[in-house]
Formats: sequence, structure tokens, C-alpha cells
Amino acid sequence: MIGIKELLRLVNEENLVENLSERELTNPEGAGFDLRLGEVFAIKGKALLGVAERFTPETELVEKYVEGESRRVTLKPGDFYLFKTIETVNLPLDIAVNFKPRTTTFRSGLNLRTGSGAPGYKGPLTFAVSNVGPCEVTIEMGARFVNAQFHRVEGGGSLYRGQWQGGRVSTEGQKETQV
Repeated sequence: MIGIKELLRLVNEENLVENLSERELTNPEGAGFDLRLGEVFAIKGKALLGVAERFTPETELVEKYVEGESRRVTLKPGDFYLFKTIETVNLPLDIAVNFKPRTTTFRSGLNLRTGSGAPGYKGPLTFAVSNVGPCEVTIEMGARFVNAQFHRVEGGGSLYRGQWQGGRVSTEGQKETQV
């Protein structure tokens, strides 16, 4: 795992992460960066996860972070949303990133589904969030909800070729051939 001093150097010299909060730039905790809620999407429709072709459900923007405004989203028990970060990553071929929910995220009853950021991925990050608890949870846009932990890839990585490059949230109902 890459430590915070090296991460800050990579942010400043190689633009590893863009749009970090002032807190993360001046007083980060632990061995990674906390990322903030930038957009919330609801999903609707159907999905296909085929061998050669795929499409994801359509999405509808529910809320968006606007600096200086207090905007919130309330998740009722059973609700499922996609959360997109304010921050964007620019991963070189020798770095990957993994994600963990902040403890207040799961202590509030929210289940955070994450993947990993592959070497060569550039863009904002999207996560699935569902309220699996018994009570409503309100989250403010711009709140920290996930921790990013960066790792060196020994022996070099392979460039991310996926169709999610750049941070789009869905295939917008179109079938895509797998790369």
C-alpha cells in the first residue's frame, strides 16, 4: 500500500487524484484518501450481462453536489443508488486503487459495493449504495463516504481498456460488445 506522503507527492507532481478536499490535501487520515459524494443516480429498466454483449439499466440523476449549497439525499430501507465521486483519478500503469466504506457509512446501515480502479483508468468513480438497515439515512452531497487505498502493481499493470473510462455511469440502454 502506498503511504500518505508518497500519495501527496503523486497528487502534486503527477495529478494522481484531482479535486481532493482541502482536508485530504492538508490533514489526511490513515493510508489513503477519503472521497466525497458528487452525484447520486437511481437506476431503472433492465440489464444484460452477457458473454459478448452487455448493457446496464438506465440512470436518472437524483442530486448533484454544488459547492456552497447544502443538498441532501435520503435513503429509505431497501433503496439502491449509484454514488459518483467529486474526485477523479488518473492511474498510471503501476498503480491500482481499492476502496473501503468509511465506518460511519456501514454503521448507518448503508452497504457500499465497490470494485477496484485498474491501472490506466482515468475519471471519477462510481459505487453502488443500498440501505440495508432499518432506518432512513440522509447523506449530504460532498460528504466523505468511501476511502481509497492505492497499491503499487509489481511487474507492471495492463492498461485499462474498459468502456467505463472517463466515469460514465451507465450504457444508457445501448448494447455494447465486450473488449
